[in-house]
Formats: sequence, C-alpha cells, structure tokens
Amino acid sequence: MSEHHIHCESCHEHHHEHHHEEGGLKKQLTVIIAAAVLLAGAVVIEKTCNLKVWQLLLVYLIPYLVAGYDTLKEAIEGIFHGELFDEHFLMTIATAGALCIGFLPGMETQFPEAVFVMLFFQVGELFEGYAEGKSRRSISHLMDIRPDAANVMRDGKILTVSPEEVKVGETIVVTSGGKIPLDGVITDGSSSLNTAALTGESLPREVNIGDEVISGCINLSGVLQIKTTKSFGESTVSKIIELVENSAERKSHSESFITRFARVYTPIVVFAALALALLPPIFSGAFGQTFPTWLGRALVFLVVSCPCALVISVPLTFFGGIGGASRKGILVKGGNYIDALAKVKTVVFDKTGTLTEGKFTVEAVHPELYSKEQILHLAAHVEHFSTHPIGAALRDAFPEESTDDCKTGDYQEFAGEGISAKVGEMKVFVGNTKLMDRAGVQWHDCHCKGTIIHVAIDGVYAGHIVINDKIKEDSPATIGMLSDLGVERLVMLTGDKADVAGDIAGRIGIDEYYAELLPADKVGHVEQLLASKREGLLAFVGDGINDAPVLSRADIGIAMGALGSDAAIEAADIVLMDDKPSKIATAIQIARHTIAIARQNVWFAIGIKLAVLALAAIGLATMWMAVFADVGVTVLAVLNAMRALKA
Repeated sequence: MSEHHIHCESCHEHHHEHHHEEGGLKKQLTVIIAAAVLLAGAVVIEKTCNLKVWQLLLVYLIPYLVAGYDTLKEAIEGIFHGELFDEHFLMTIATAGALCIGFLPGMETQFPEAVFVMLFFQVGELFEGYAEGKSRRSISHLMDIRPDAANVMRDGKILTVSPEEVKVGETIVVTSGGKIPLDGVITDGSSSLNTAALTGESLPREVNIGDEVISGCINLSGVLQIKTTKSFGESTVSKIIELVENSAERKSHSESFITRFARVYTPIVVFAALALALLPPIFSGAFGQTFPTWLGRALVFLVVSCPCALVISVPLTFFGGIGGASRKGILVKGGNYIDALAKVKTVVFDKTGTLTEGKFTVEAVHPELYSKEQILHLAAHVEHFSTHPIGAALRDAFPEESTDDCKTGDYQEFAGEGISAKVGEMKVFVGNTKLMDRAGVQWHDCHCKGTIIHVAIDGVYAGHIVINDKIKEDSPATIGMLSDLGVERLVMLTGDKADVAGDIAGRIGIDEYYAELLPADKVGHVEQLLASKREGLLAFVGDGINDAPVLSRADIGIAMGALGSDAAIEAADIVLMDDKPSKIATAIQIARHTIAIARQNVWFAIGIKLAVLALAAIGLATMWMAVFADVGVTVLAVLNAMRALKA
C-alpha cells in the first residue's frame, strides 16, 4: 500500500467514525422501537389471556431481552473483568429482581415495570450517544482542515504527494478551492482565504506576494505558489488537530471528582440496598413488613441510586463546552482549563501583538522643510535595505519609492541611531536624536507619543515622522467586556518606553501597566501579581516567542494563535485562533456557561435522587418513580448538557 493511500485513510478516519456512530444510533433506535412494540403486545396478552405467572414471565422475557441484551452483556463482561459496580450491573440486578418478585408469596408481579426500566435505560443511552456524537462533531469539524494532498513543484513538474512528503523550502501550488496543506510564504499570486474552520470568522482574508499563510485555510480564488516554511508535522494544522485529539484527556476537577465519586458511591448503594432488603425482615417485629415488601423497596432503591445522570452529563457538559468554544475559534486544551477560566479575576496582557497589531505604521508627519510626501519619499529611500520594523513602516508609507527613478547610494548605518544615505544629490539622515546630534543638526521634540524619527537633509532639520504600533480595533471593547464580567484587575506588560506604554494604556482603558520590561522581567511581574492577588486565578495573554515562559508561569496561559509563535501556542492552555483580544471575554463567558450547566446537572440529579431514595426506603416510591429518578433525570441532564454546545 502506498504512503499516499495510508495518508488518505487517516484523513477520512473521522468520517468513517461518524458513519459508524450514526449506524449505532439507528440500530439502538430500532431496538427501542421493537422492544416497545413487544412490551405493548405483552401487556395486551396479560390483559386478555388468563396466564399463569411463569407463562407471563416467558411473554415479558421477549421484550426484556430485546431491550436489555446490551446492558446484560455489559454487566456480565463487567463481572468477569472485575468491574462489578457500574450502572449496567445495577440495572441488571434491579430488573432481574423485579421479574422474580412476583413469585414470592403475597407479592404482585412487576413484569411490565422491569421491561420498562430496561427499555427506558436504552432511551437514556440513545440520548447520551446522540449528545456525545454532537459534541464530538462540534470538535471534529476542525478535522476537516486536514489536507488530503499537496501539489509540489519538482523539476518543472507539478506532482501530487502526501503533505508529509513535502520538505521545508519546496514550492507548493494551491488552486482555487484547494486547502493550503503547509505553512509558508506566497511567492506568486494573490487570493482571498477562507479561515472559518480555524478562526470561526466568516470574512475572507486577502493575501498577496510576501504574505505568510497557514495550513488549513481554503484558497477561494486564483492560483497561489507558496514556499513552505514548516514540515507537515510542525505546521499549524497538525498542531491544532493534536491539541483537539488530546483535549479529552485533561479532565476538569468536576469530571475527576464525579468519576472517583461513582467508584465509591456505587458499592455503597448496592450494600445499602442489601441491608434494606435483609435487615428490616430480621427485625420484623419492629417494622411489621415481610421480606418481599422490603425486597421490592430495595429494588426501587437500586434503580433510583444509579449514578448515570452524573457520570454521563458532567463530562458531556465539559466536552460540549470545548466543542462550542472551538466553533468560535477558541481551542481549549482540556476540561480542567474550562474550570480554571471560569475563576479568572486577573488578566495580564502583553502589549505588542496582543492589544496592538505588532506592526509599526506611520501615524503623523510634521515637516519643517519640503512637503509630507517628499519627507516620506526620502525616508523610504534611505530605509530601502533596512530590516528593522521601523524601516518597513517607512517603506510601507511610501511604496512608490521602489518604482521611481531616484538613485540611492553612500549608505551608512549607525547602530542604535539610524541611517544616512545620498538620495539623488541630497545627503539624508533618518534616525533618532543621537543621529541628529552626530549630523550637527538642531532638532526639536514632538508633542505626539510614539517613536519619533527625525529627518535632516543636507545638514538642515527637515521635520520628523511619528511611528506607532497600531491598537487593535477591539482592544478597548475587550477591556470593557472583561470589567463587565467581573475581572477585577487588568494589567499590561511591555518592553516599550513608559510614555508610549502610558499612551496606549490610556487609549485602551487599562489603569495598571509596567513598561521597559525584558522577558525575564515579565515573569517576575507575573509572579508578584500571583502572590498579591486576593481571589480567583490569573490569566496571561501573549503571542510572541518571548511570552512562552510567562504563559507557562500564569495560572492559565492564553496564546493569540493564528499569527503567534509555535512556542507560545505550545506553552498556552488556551489558543485564540484569530488575533482578536475580545475572544478572551468570549472564552470566559463560555467557561462560566459550561460550569453553570454542570452545577445545575449535579444539584438536579442529587436532589431528585435523594427525594426518591427517601420515599423508596419508607415504601412510598413505585418502580415508575424510580425510572424517572434514574433514566428520566439522565435524559434531562443530557439535554441540559447539550446547551453547552451553544457558545
């Protein structure tokens, strides 16, 4: 079998799982309908024919075995594997007891009840299967981003190969409608990309030559040639799929508690039911009831006490929450992080790339000589070969410099100061105040906050250019949303100068900020904040490679994922697939919504069960009430858990 064929099989594995899951639900539904029809037939036979008790048992055994075959099989397998006390075992002994109780002297038969308990248990399992499938599909929609193949250019030919076979630095071709299989940089073509599967955003993203693109996006128009920058195993799409597949392993505290609770609770319930059946008849003088009566109460007690509603609905709620978040472009690495996110009271932001675009832009030009356009034109020429982000900002502000016929030469770069060059016949200096002093030029400061780039032409001060990191559109709204959610402390950390940091913090609405920090300083500040916080947990939000240590140190690390570094994505507990800070507020809302649903299910299930258990112990609960307290509560809890999918 070829490697490509193996790859295709792995790609479509989740589609097969989906069909298998649908087939299982259809089979289960068929069994339920068949058992219900047979039960109705058995009731008609009981009402119309005068049969003996053992004959009636044979009639009811048919629908009982049809409805309960899977449960009985699971119970027997559990006994052989030493996993005695589970819900299948409880259901089996309770219903078997109900079938046998009619043979005891003075007791009425409970054949319809026994069959109905087993039948309704199957209905509960059907709902659970449907809800779990829906939750799984809400996460597995991300699996659709996995590319099937890559078109790679080799020796002048385009070959279709498995994405794993493409090496870093090779050129791949993505046609209209195709998925981008690996991360890379566009070398030819322009297009719109559909990023919805990754980011949850419906608006396409425009890309051109030189733009970075990530795997998993769909090319909507035109043909793109992309030089790969990562192997398939290291690409964004692989990392996301790995995160999603592993998310179920990290259980929340609530899920872990419920699992441990069920292991202890179930044997206690079985022994309590035995005591209820055996002890009162021994002291019959005190209680005045016969053994069959107490056995009937014990059977009702067993059915009621089955912990299905808790064991099923709580993990399902967290699974639904993770699925609902993924549809919004928020990847949560496990249920434990949903727990943590709901308790966040302090949010610490890195500035660059998190609250700001991380890309310098020219904000203002204040000329003393020449026009704004001429100053930008000369500055762009001087910075033509600069690799510094400020140089890129100046070139972007005057892109025509690459097409005009001005000759540039005599370059000199002064480290930490700026650059000088001859543009045509003019000697131009572009840099900070130190460069102006070196050139012997009288400069003056600017009232604007930001990075000030001074320009001198032929020894005369020509003006200055204000460059700033652009604030993201939704950053101010994010701060308001987090405050409304009860986040008590909002802090910004940055390596920028204090005046620039203060200006940006003021415009965004953050009162507390710390500037001129090195990466190690950020860790120290986060540790101080962790030590000083009064309640709740601390979340740190960052995107750069230097944020990885802080993301790991915080109670919960949130990475701005789509354009963030691999190190930040791996160190974080939550990844925002687009770079909108407002998604932090959305993530907290989803977490709190999920926790609220889990708590509702716990209190609802325990409350109903305790009430019916008390009634069962004193003989006021019927088998029908027991069915509602177990399977009815489970169905309602599962339906409630599905609300977590609606983010």
